[in-house]
Amino acid sequence: MHNTFGTLFTLTTFGESHGEAIGGVVDGMPAGILIDMEFIQSELRRRRPGQSHITTQRNEQDQVELLSGVFEGKSTGCPIGFIVRNTNQHSADYDDLRSIFRPSHADFTYTCKYGIRDHRGGGRSSARITISRCVGGALAKLALRQMGVSITAYTSQVGNIILDRDYTKYDFAEIEHNPVRCPDPIAAKRMEQLIGEMKAVGDTIGGVVTCVVKGCPKGIGEPEFGKLHAMLGAAMLSINAAKGFEYGEGFNCATARGSELNDTFITEDGSIRTVTNHSGGIQGGISNGEDIYFRTAFKPTATILQEQTTVDNVGNSATLHAKGRHDPCVLPRAVPIVEAMAAMVILDYIMLNKATNS
Repeated sequence: MHNTFGTLFTLTTFGESHGEAIGGVVDGMPAGILIDMEFIQSELRRRRPGQSHITTQRNEQDQVELLSGVFEGKSTGCPIGFIVRNTNQHSADYDDLRSIFRPSHADFTYTCKYGIRDHRGGGRSSARITISRCVGGALAKLALRQMGVSITAYTSQVGNIILDRDYTKYDFAEIEHNPVRCPDPIAAKRMEQLIGEMKAVGDTIGGVVTCVVKGCPKGIGEPEFGKLHAMLGAAMLSINAAKGFEYGEGFNCATARGSELNDTFITEDGSIRTVTNHSGGIQGGISNGEDIYFRTAFKPTATILQEQTTVDNVGNSATLHAKGRHDPCVLPRAVPIVEAMAAMVILDYIMLNKATNS
């Protein structure tokens, strides 16, 4: 149920953390798009575990296999099926969790919903499932590239270390030069140190990912229930550990005045645009041609390597001693997932706009 995302450009996912493979089917991919396999693989490398000392040390290469929908290096317009095989599961690490509910994890709610759950690595609730999103997002990015649309996300906060909200102050070229994926090298070092400190004591820490979409056409989005920002919010909040979403000035609007936040229109080089961009590139649920920018807050990883009290599946008190390999902070690996989800939303809405406008 509800394992498919999108309307015209869709992604259907399958798989569990410790199953044979993670995979999916992308339908609605425009025909004739050059399929750059190295680019797709590079997007998976950005998400993969074991890429630095501040991420989980599960050692997966995450090699994607495209099974259909590509001929002579280009998309055919037919469904693109793909799989990424799991090769480094340590299922025994989770034997003690078979009948115990981890605090703030999906263990309890999955049991409530299905009456059964895969306790190995969280099963379907594991962040490993986001591999499929990164493949779908990479394909969407390849299509958007031909339209002049770019999507860039970065870590803008870890714990109480917070970057300036103005993304124009930072050099995006710095993002991939540190394991935290932060465009401010000095703040990145502090973030890395904080994450390392959390890891050393078996704890975890949360933060915020900022995302910027450049080149999105004007007029994308629906005026009522399909507002562009609402779909972006739904996409971001569907990511594991995501707890909050805001676009443009977001919650800052609550204490501001209209005279401070209204984006004045001007004509520049024959095109109408705005002097400021407090709206975050979206007005009335529809893109206005300015940069779209938003922030997604992520909670600390629920599984911590500290003793916790909990209950078992019949309600008896229990003590949890979690084992396994877990991220002390999800932010570095969440960055490419945020980009992937944004790419699929933007491409889907561009296609919808073409379908409804002559």
